[in-house]
Amino acid sequence: MPISLKGSERRKARVRKAIKARAYGRPRLSVHRSDKNIYAQIIDDASGRTLASASSLDADIKGKSNGGSSEGAAAVGKLVAERAKAANVSEVIFDRGGYLFHGRVKALADAAREAGLQF
Repeated sequence: MPISLKGSERRKARVRKAIKARAYGRPRLSVHRSDKNIYAQIIDDASGRTLASASSLDADIKGKSNGGSSEGAAAVGKLVAERAKAANVSEVIFDRGGYLFHGRVKALADAAREAGLQF
């Protein structure tokens, strides 16, 4: 009997499949958002390791901006890009995780691009 997935899980699986098909060995910048916070991880799928991560709960960001806003998401994008550079990662593939590419997800992606990540 096949496993029944919710719509959000199907979207996430569909996006992840397309990303892995065109990754070419690049790590993946994965985004997760909740109502109050936003999280970003750079994951090397070949080795199964997280190379860099940032969230709106980090001490560097928490007091300065709200994680549920676009400004907080931009701060997370900038921080994850800085940590990626420290880990010698310059090119990633963006995994929006089934979320629409607007609002906080777009703000995070734009800030990461401005900080030097290429995708």
